[in-house]
Amino acid sequence: MSNSYSKELLRTGIIEAKAGHKDTARRYLDRAIYMAGSHDVLAEAWFWMSEALDDALEKRKALENCLSHDLHHARARRALAILDGKLKADELVNPDRLPAAPDGLRSADADRFMCPKCGGRMSFSPDGVSLVCEYCTRQHALGLGAKSEDEKDFIVAMATMKGHGKPLQEQAFRCNGCGAEFILPPKQISANCAYCDSPHVIRIENSKDLLAPDAILPHAFDRKRAVKLLIEWVKGNGITPEKQVELPRGLYLPLWTFDIGGEIDYTGEMVQYEDNPFSSRDERKVIRIQDKYPVLVDDLPLPASRKLSAVFLKLIPTFDLKSLQPYDPRYLADWLAEIYDVPMADASLDARSQTYRKMKRDLPALLNGLNIVHTSSANIMVTSFKLNLLPVWMTEIPFDGREHLLLINGQSGHIASDLPEEEEEAGGLFSFLSDLLND
Repeated sequence: MSNSYSKELLRTGIIEAKAGHKDTARRYLDRAIYMAGSHDVLAEAWFWMSEALDDALEKRKALENCLSHDLHHARARRALAILDGKLKADELVNPDRLPAAPDGLRSADADRFMCPKCGGRMSFSPDGVSLVCEYCTRQHALGLGAKSEDEKDFIVAMATMKGHGKPLQEQAFRCNGCGAEFILPPKQISANCAYCDSPHVIRIENSKDLLAPDAILPHAFDRKRAVKLLIEWVKGNGITPEKQVELPRGLYLPLWTFDIGGEIDYTGEMVQYEDNPFSSRDERKVIRIQDKYPVLVDDLPLPASRKLSAVFLKLIPTFDLKSLQPYDPRYLADWLAEIYDVPMADASLDARSQTYRKMKRDLPALLNGLNIVHTSSANIMVTSFKLNLLPVWMTEIPFDGREHLLLINGQSGHIASDLPEEEEEAGGLFSFLSDLLND
């Protein structure tokens, strides 16, 4: 009875708050909090109490009380982010009408990396640790070993267009070296100026429609090493290329990682046998159980680009994601980096779906063989995410009548491709590449 009464008080308080009658709303909500018997009612009542308060400290206290009863309360977390300055009210997306991304060009800021000693071009050395001047060979360490940035709050990101948007058609920016303006393709965040050849990296954090990378795995070896790995792989798989193979091209591919929590609701059945005094056979009873099982997934990886995703998926498990470094645009000096074309919102749905399917599949074993008759994903939630850049070397193998994509892990040297598992008989090798190894 008291729970029904508290819900009615809450409903009236919400109506008064929406109407702008804050004093009246606070009286109803205060009574609802006093009478409430469930965490759901308490969380909602405290949230609307925060909406009816004007003092920032009191509003914060109400929001924290809300989250103490429901840690995943999205509106409360969003409101706290606004209070903390992590989210601007004018960046919030209207959930009933997502604005379309504008077409055409947009301006973007870019960083230019030149040697402070001689003014020469600097590029990232594929040793994973430094920038190197191409003229005076001066090295500048990048400070490896720092812990990568913490995951971003999923609820806060989803409240803005950045969480939903795809990259714009094209980007235009001005070279800081010679002043020339040029266009950068939408799937590229670093390039060399067409005139002075100075390397630039787009500062994505200044863009309204893209999320900036959080972490990066630096390239650990150069093209010469990539060529050697390619030759060994081709020889080991008995492949005869039908024409000349292009040299591997170094780049970074984007990867989403998600942390997922909450719980999976389930209904299960178990059989019990009890003694029957009136029969020689035990009585069989089916007992139905309704409960929850905790969900905790750390850094579930998903490709953030569709173009190479089939082969990239095979390569992802070979990366050591614990070695991720905080993103620094200097790592991209003279290296191509692809922008994500899978919005974070879309990827998060896939991550949640994958988690639910795996939990549903594993649940009987986790519950000692309980027969699961029903499950629900309603309480499984994405809690945080990161956008990472992973190093690869890419080329195509002309074989079996078409070009087959091949990716080399730029950290470990592992190779993945779309070639069939069983190849034709062995033949010649990449003699035109072997010369590179003797330099």
